[in-house]
Parts: sequence; C-alpha cells; structure tokens
Amino acid sequence: MAAGCASESAHTPETYVVQPRDTLYSIAWRHDLDYRDLARWNHIGADYRIAVGQVLVLKAGNHRAPQGTARVPFVSPNNVRAGSAADALAPCGWTWPAGHTSAPRPVPGGGILLLGALGQPIRAACAGRVVYAGSGIRGYGNLIIIKHSETLLTAYAHTIRLEVREGQEVATGEEIAHMGTGAHNIAALYFEIRVNGKPVDPLPFLHGGN
Repeated sequence: MAAGCASESAHTPETYVVQPRDTLYSIAWRHDLDYRDLARWNHIGADYRIAVGQVLVLKAGNHRAPQGTARVPFVSPNNVRAGSAADALAPCGWTWPAGHTSAPRPVPGGGILLLGALGQPIRAACAGRVVYAGSGIRGYGNLIIIKHSETLLTAYAHTIRLEVREGQEVATGEEIAHMGTGAHNIAALYFEIRVNGKPVDPLPFLHGGN
C-alpha cells in the first residue's frame, strides 16, 4: 500500500477490543479480514452489531479460516475477469471516484492514488451503503467504506468534509466527500476495492466506466 495507507495487519494480534466508533467492517478492514469471517468466528448475528469493550477473536483456529470459507488473494487484471471476483465486480456499473490530473498511480498490493485538487468532489464509484465513515484506522485519514454486496467493498481515504454518514444509501456518482491530502501532503484520493476482504486491482473496471 501507499505510504500513509499501510495496513495494520502485518502482525495480526489474536484478539481486539472494540473501541468507540469501530464497526465490524472497519475492524475487518484494519486487519485485512473478510467481515463475514470475523462475524462467524465471534458468533455475531446478521446485523453485525458490536459493542464497545467487546473482545473479538481475529484468527480462526490453527490460524486458518474455517473450512469452506472462500479466501481471495490479490487479484491481477488478467485473472480477475475469469473468477468469482469478476462476477462480484461486473454488475456494479463503475465510475471514477474522482477526477485526476495525471495517470492513476497503482499502489503495490492495494489500490490506486488519484492526484487532483484539494477540496474537489469525491464520488461513490458504485451504488451501495456506507458502512464506515471516520478516522479510526491508522494511515487512512478520513476514510469512507461503502458496501456494494455481501462480497464487495470500496474505500476512499484521505478525504475531508464528509458528506455521508454510516448507514446511508448512496448512488453511483453521488458526492460523498472532498479530496484531502495524504502522507506526502499532496492532494490525492487513495481508492481501493476489496472482494471477500482482499484487494482487487481497480483499473480494469474503472477504465471501463464513465
């Protein structure tokens, strides 16, 4: 990932204590987990409700996901179209989340950086529901996570002036925030797509969008 967007999961602890403003989605994102795995391991119901002070297990038994859990590694543009990730992504009707002044910069193992102007609109790349909006994940600044399906999430990092709240439904292209600055004090959006909790290269899909 880009400097300033580093994952906190390099050394995943065994447990995590829920803090104020945490959601199941943000905790899963922080530790590179599928939120459905996290819910299953901790016997959390379909509403995915958690409580401050609750202790969550972050690893399955023997450090492996339960039998039958589909885990998706980083997906290259060549094979994403042939597998289940393509099935999850194809119906979305993608659009660029922000205008950009230069070619998108791929970030190894993660998403892309879109360079632009401070304060310019950030838009939902696909319709969905906001499941996290806050600054509680180190390295991402103000982060918005949108859930598009049971398997598909997008994230918009280093934003300012958030225009949405958790639980809000958004349409494709709807304004959700404004562009801020990242670790290098350059106006940019860090954008990421995850399928089953794992990053997928966004560029093949965005290039096919508006």
